[in-house]
Amino acid sequence: MSDTDSLSRTKVVTAFFRTKKDADHAVEDLVQAGFDRDQVSVVAGGETSPKRSYEEMGFWESLKQLFLPDEDRYTYAEGLRRGGYVVAVRAATGEYDRALAILDRDGSVDLGQEERTWRSEGWQGYQAREGNSLAADYGREQVIPVVEEELRVGKRDVNHGRVRVRSYVVETPVEEDVRLHDERVEVERRPVDRAVAAGERAFEERTVELEEKSEEAVVSKDARVKEEVVVNKRPDDRTERVSDTVRRTKVEVDDTRQPRRPDRG
Repeated sequence: MSDTDSLSRTKVVTAFFRTKKDADHAVEDLVQAGFDRDQVSVVAGGETSPKRSYEEMGFWESLKQLFLPDEDRYTYAEGLRRGGYVVAVRAATGEYDRALAILDRDGSVDLGQEERTWRSEGWQGYQAREGNSLAADYGREQVIPVVEEELRVGKRDVNHGRVRVRSYVVETPVEEDVRLHDERVEVERRPVDRAVAAGERAFEERTVELEEKSEEAVVSKDARVKEEVVVNKRPDDRTERVSDTVRRTKVEVDDTRQPRRPDRG
């Protein structure tokens, strides 16, 4: 995937898919996620035709509108030539991560891996175009273009992987002993043969009530926070010096003609 900053603080996020079904599914998910249909575009590939140039197959002009660097454009054009599809989303800066996650989830292809596979099969990849030499043509004006390269530095996102934090519940058996107290009522009848003692209430109605009691275990649980895992993405800007070479055409004129003498009458 790659992206390019535009003047309106938007990014063009591009992704490569092998089939039309996968590309259409990604577009549908983007629209359902709230992206306007005008923000999403699809560049469809064609049948494999190694003898035709990208310009002849119409890929080059379609990819120009995505503001891709030349080397990325060559890679995407080769993928289109092989029948793939490119889905592009023009997203605001705050929507970039959401668009990237949807494209990644819907099965976008790792174009870097594809490029390595194509090169192993003989594809040359991006090569700067050389100017054509001009042969002398008598009677015609010959024009030698003086060309000078300008260095253009763009940006593209490189995915270094993801950090996914997932919480889940684990149940652990816990046992604990508790001492319980029981009170039981016992009724015992004892045979006795004795005289009624003086002052003993022999013929008086009496009622005695005792309650049996027992303790039972009561379980309660308190939830306490023991640790917090904080997941945050911190933006960081850096300045990187880019070094490269630019070429220009220099023309040297070597004039070996002899000066002409004036005619004498």
